[in-house]
Amino acid sequence: MISVIICSANEQDLSKVKVNIAQTIGIPFEIIAIDNSEGKMGICEVYNRGAAQAQYGILCFMHEDIEMITPMWGNKVTELFDQNPKVGLIGVAGGGYKSLVPSSWYNADLEVNGGFYCSLIQGFKHSGETEFFDYRNPKDEKLSHVACIDGCWMCTKKSIVLEYPFDQGLLTKFHGYDLDFSLAVNQKYKVAVTYEIVLRHFSEGNFDSEWFEATLKVHKKWSWILPVNTDGLNEATLSRYERRAFKVFANNLLDQGFTYSQLATIGSHFRHSRIFPRFRYLKIYLDLWKLRKKREKNL
Repeated sequence: MISVIICSANEQDLSKVKVNIAQTIGIPFEIIAIDNSEGKMGICEVYNRGAAQAQYGILCFMHEDIEMITPMWGNKVTELFDQNPKVGLIGVAGGGYKSLVPSSWYNADLEVNGGFYCSLIQGFKHSGETEFFDYRNPKDEKLSHVACIDGCWMCTKKSIVLEYPFDQGLLTKFHGYDLDFSLAVNQKYKVAVTYEIVLRHFSEGNFDSEWFEATLKVHKKWSWILPVNTDGLNEATLSRYERRAFKVFANNLLDQGFTYSQLATIGSHFRHSRIFPRFRYLKIYLDLWKLRKKREKNL
């Protein structure tokens, strides 16, 4: 039995997904749809309210612009948790390495990266691109252990949400909740991507200023455990790759009007990370100084 929790902003989308869930889930369920069409609550607050109301032990947090494709997917979710007692969070897209440098659940700017694990039909509501089946299973597994997952569809247990509630104090809008929740759950349980459940997500992500603000908050909060390296990358070399990624990150922010002082503050969080022992994180400041000189020379 599953409690499906939805932060609803569009009555028409909600109506469609309710019918779709009823036709595909295959086991007893309830839908807790909380109207947030006026955007008065952040998604973390909505999800915490939904979890508190849920009567079943398994919770599925999902966007309303989704169509479940796999028949009897509720049985599969229950089976996955029963067969994998150490797993605490399941999604359909995730990354095997969560960088120290601020990013989404996949770290595109790293020269050496963790795996990209995914199984969903991705649509493009805003850009108008053609949808495609995004299937990436580099280890040929049924269930891949990852660092964090995408929040379009997440299944967990009510007991875990009560243990690690969504951080509605820190994240008051609609971004960062999936990254933050993944990192929280990964402290004690495993986070995983399943390839046995397929859904269609009608819209792509929106990486606006609100997303960026939330991402910086999450990285500051979890700087003491980052990076999360479920793919077992060679940690002796990670500080070098993280420094290179930070240069790309810094250049992008400078182009957006950020100051070197703001970047230095972000870099200061690196001192908590195990991959920058002692004062090695100070090399970040040296990199910023070199970057500044280079940009001034090119003016």
